[in-house]
Amino acid sequence: MKTLSRNFLIVIAILVAGYLVYTFRSIVSYVLIAWVISMIGQPVSNFFQRRLRIGKWKAGPVMGAVLTIICFFLVLITLVLLFVPLFIEQASNLASVDYGAIARTLEEPIAHFQEWLNSRGIYFDAKAPEEWLRTTFAGSFDPTRIGGIISAVLSAASGLFVDISCIVFITFFFLKEQGLFVNIITTIAPTQYESRILESVDDISRLLTRYFGGMLLQMFVITIYVWILLSILGVKNALLIGFFAALMNVIPYLGPLIGGTLGILITITSNVGLDFYSELLPLLIKVALVFSTVQMLDNYFLSPYIFSSSVLAHPLEIFIVILMGAQINGISGMILAIPVYTVLRVVAKEFLNQYRIVQKLTDKMEEEGY
Repeated sequence: MKTLSRNFLIVIAILVAGYLVYTFRSIVSYVLIAWVISMIGQPVSNFFQRRLRIGKWKAGPVMGAVLTIICFFLVLITLVLLFVPLFIEQASNLASVDYGAIARTLEEPIAHFQEWLNSRGIYFDAKAPEEWLRTTFAGSFDPTRIGGIISAVLSAASGLFVDISCIVFITFFFLKEQGLFVNIITTIAPTQYESRILESVDDISRLLTRYFGGMLLQMFVITIYVWILLSILGVKNALLIGFFAALMNVIPYLGPLIGGTLGILITITSNVGLDFYSELLPLLIKVALVFSTVQMLDNYFLSPYIFSSSVLAHPLEIFIVILMGAQINGISGMILAIPVYTVLRVVAKEFLNQYRIVQKLTDKMEEEGY
């Protein structure tokens, strides 16, 4: 009876905490994003504190935090300067395409495909190839629309500036006082659970550090891999394609498909002057083959390391959790599914370990000393 009452109180506490998190979700988001960034930046901050010396002066926690945040901004600015001009160039290419020439190239295979469908009793009112291409691509990538996009971004700049400022401010203090996040959690928790909460936060921190570190490694490997292979095969904008492939790969399972589609689209827009059958089609086949090898590399080597080894969960378990995340909140749910599930498993292991299902779900964590 006593155990049942304790568990009931724990469940009530979790529900109340969930309600508060939902009510103040914006503030909670700032804190969690800052915590994740601070975990990624801690090794950099520690490096500056250990190595940066000028005479008798030595970098302390404040300078280490400041320099780490500056490094993050430099990386972000470098990525923007590197890839945004390439993206605008691709949009301009699509807007200036000779859709009539491409349509004439595709007209015959499209006609054959329509005849094949008609022979099987499938009829549809297809647009002319030129009209379809112009409607699909020209309108979507018209450079004149870039101004509208920029205006929309600028109209939301004030809110975005507040978000970034809050995250940077909180991140600075998390980097400066590396135990601050833990202190905040223990302050709002009951005293009798303080040791358990400290252990849980430590386990969550280590597991998520491994996870996000693995994600960064995955993005780096895929970018370099695709860039090198496509460059060898003579594909233009290989670095841009590799970056998009790595960025989309953050989305579990669907990411490689989206990245491959973007890669093929960029290849088409970069080589619109080539003859379709003799030049462009072989090039597209090469791109598709590269992305097929990327899929195998990710499925057999990278993802098992990141999703299974880093968070210590069975691959089938991970697959089901990602599907649940997709059901709850689409693509963003898929991206956040693994970190959220990791937190829930650690909390359940610490506070609900008497239940058999919790023991089965956390047995790998027990084996690894978490």
